[in-house]
Amino acid sequence: MEWNEQQGTQVTGRNSLQYKWVIFIVLAVQYLFGYFHRVCPAVVAPELMKSFDISGMALGVLASAYFYPYAAMQIPAGILSDAWGAKKTAIMCALIAGIGSVLFGLSHTLGFAIFSRILVGLGVSAMFVTSLKIFGNWFKPTEFARVSALYIAAGGVGWLTAATPLAIFSQYFDWRWAFIGLGIITLLLTSLMRFTVSDRPDEIDPGTVVDTGKVQGNSMVKIGRDLQMVMKEKYFWPLAAWMFFVGAGSFGFVSLWAGPYLMDVYRFSKPAVGNILSMFPLAMVFAGPFLGYVSDKVLVSRKKVIVATSIVYVACWLMMLFCHDSLPLCLLYLFFFFLGAMGTGVLPIGYAATKELFTGEVAGISIGAVNLFPFLGGVVAQPLIGFILDKGGKIGTHYPSSAYHSVILMYVFISILNLIAVFLTKETLRKQ
Repeated sequence: MEWNEQQGTQVTGRNSLQYKWVIFIVLAVQYLFGYFHRVCPAVVAPELMKSFDISGMALGVLASAYFYPYAAMQIPAGILSDAWGAKKTAIMCALIAGIGSVLFGLSHTLGFAIFSRILVGLGVSAMFVTSLKIFGNWFKPTEFARVSALYIAAGGVGWLTAATPLAIFSQYFDWRWAFIGLGIITLLLTSLMRFTVSDRPDEIDPGTVVDTGKVQGNSMVKIGRDLQMVMKEKYFWPLAAWMFFVGAGSFGFVSLWAGPYLMDVYRFSKPAVGNILSMFPLAMVFAGPFLGYVSDKVLVSRKKVIVATSIVYVACWLMMLFCHDSLPLCLLYLFFFFLGAMGTGVLPIGYAATKELFTGEVAGISIGAVNLFPFLGGVVAQPLIGFILDKGGKIGTHYPSSAYHSVILMYVFISILNLIAVFLTKETLRKQ
């Protein structure tokens, strides 16, 4: 027997115990593809600038076109997840993502490429929120941080495929074929979701006893009340600010400009850049579940883990500020690994803390609301970095080291604001 204390869902029966991992795997693979789309511009940035004949700021706009609909859809995705059903919402959005990916590969103008990337961002926007909503019905509360970390680790695998493999692929084939092929695979996987994923255990195992404790009739009045409840919680906002600043680093710098930085300042080849950037998702894959275990079982604390990782995050950017153009290769590998661990790898603990601030009936909306902020960070940071680099001026086809130094100085300031925010958070996990 399993008992979901947060949402009041009792899960019994052998089928339910086994099938939850089938659901997890299917949703995790879909999330993997979404992460590939999120970060792939970092590796193919030179090809995109050449194909569409655009500046650095225009490239930032193109890459961030993914984040605008993604960020805008987080609260609606939570509402749809609670009111219409997580599975239906995920399938509808995944279809849009697959179509958008194919269209992006077929794009030959900047305007059409931006439109296609908007479709991709819109399509993958609901996957995280709907999946966590489903996991909340299938897994115990004491498993939630670890399951969320494993899920984000799957995203790390997607990031890995967008690093070295994509770099090698783009050296021998047109970058467009990667997106066309991925779009077709996404559409096939979406049809698999239709037959394998279920919102609740009682839909699979008739012997399962389920009482979600959910208020019937998801009226707009109730939705508005739930959203107001989230917005009025004062401890929600420090978590939201922390996620905004982390997203500005992960999705603003690493997922777009880290590749050009390594090529412009260190003159690394594309495969070498892919290898270095792969440290970031590797940290997500390994550090995320480890930090989730430390939070759940060792420290029995959300805040302690978030504060400790934020301190290391500041140290990473300070090191880069003073040695941004002279780090040995081994330290570049370590920098991106720790950036991934202390930034994105710790995010599942933030989602768990958000979930624990509220009752189960607003789980979808609360997670969707807080998940808006990392992508707002990416939306703001990507064009801003492009603007800073353009102001620094190009030397031939490369941006100068001094321009990247200005970007890193900005991130030192952001990391300090990030640390201040986490000190204002509330401990949500207590020893029973």
